[in-house]
Amino acid sequence: MTKPLDDITVIEIDNWMAAPSAGAILADLGAKVIKIEPLSGDPMRDMGRPAKIEGDIKDHDFQFDVDNRGKQSIQLDLTNDDALKIVKKLCAKSEIFMCNLLAKRQEKFGLDPVSLSKVNPRIVHATLTGYGTHGPDAWRPGYDVTAFFGRSGMYDAMREGSDGIVPMARTAQGDHTTGLAMTGAILAALRQAEKTGQYQAVETSLFETAVWTQATDYSITAVDRAPLRKRAREEQLSATANRYPCGDGSWIVFNMPEPFWWPRFADALGKPEWKDDERFLEGRDRYRNMTTLVPMIDEVLITRSRDEWGAIMDEHGIIWAPVLGLHEVVSDPQAEAINLFPKMELEGVGSYRTVRIPMNFHTFDALPSVPAPTAGQHTQEVLSELGYSASDITALAERGVLK
Repeated sequence: MTKPLDDITVIEIDNWMAAPSAGAILADLGAKVIKIEPLSGDPMRDMGRPAKIEGDIKDHDFQFDVDNRGKQSIQLDLTNDDALKIVKKLCAKSEIFMCNLLAKRQEKFGLDPVSLSKVNPRIVHATLTGYGTHGPDAWRPGYDVTAFFGRSGMYDAMREGSDGIVPMARTAQGDHTTGLAMTGAILAALRQAEKTGQYQAVETSLFETAVWTQATDYSITAVDRAPLRKRAREEQLSATANRYPCGDGSWIVFNMPEPFWWPRFADALGKPEWKDDERFLEGRDRYRNMTTLVPMIDEVLITRSRDEWGAIMDEHGIIWAPVLGLHEVVSDPQAEAINLFPKMELEGVGSYRTVRIPMNFHTFDALPSVPAPTAGQHTQEVLSELGYSASDITALAERGVLK
């Protein structure tokens, strides 16, 4: 089966999760992705929690796997000139170079866009950083918790009420969102390089991607610069666009704009009399009396379980969703129907579920097929393809150039 990128080679120098996740997407789309790791390996290796399972496969590094599947791995010491020669030889034969090195480190190693364009005049050079490559914070390292959620205003916007505690994001939410942005930029630049025959340099960052995900809010805030009001449940603009607890301790969430949905919602709750209650006749009435209305809805919804209410809401054509735990999503019938968690095979050990990229194609299969490599697994193979002999590789290893 042919894939759209099966004639593309990608060289990536990155670590942790944001930029590597873009490499995993490109690999799933067919690209040959060569990951260059330091002699100590990507620091993300063995950082994830172990899976609560039995058998030999329990020791597999599942979190590293999801961002590095389908790649080859070589280990080089980039502070060594011979190692940099290897990188540049690889780039000369590749279509894409991607990294999360700060601009000064790119220049130090001769891996900045201008320098690499002299090695390969048609290369796509892609950089992912915390805050961008220009400006007062271009030097600042960034993780998704800091650059994506904190600096972008997202954590503040997600507070429960004006003085609510700052929430905490789950692992790599910002990283994977930014990885998608980087993938889009790379594919656009690749198309441009094909059209013009010239190198293309693209950049994205955790900070700017996070701002884009909040573009609906920022479309106004960028104009009036007014602080965003953080609303508690009892302060929402609409009772039909809110979240509520159910009788089994689970939650349910609704998103129905006023005023069309209120009569149908009242009927679904078994409270048709609310439609004629003077306090709730119009949308503005319900908004004025939200501190009364939300507890009233709470009292109704806690009389049944989440799943019981779900069936009722479907009968009434209500727009709702269960607030699922991650462990529930893995078994969700809809997730199973669209193969959101395909099975992977670890040779000689067993099979496991992973997460596929959020893209489906009618003419080819973009599912992952090869687990992440061990550190340096392909060093000899890749260097042999570059023309290095076995004795050359041994000598470089003895001098600490590679591993």
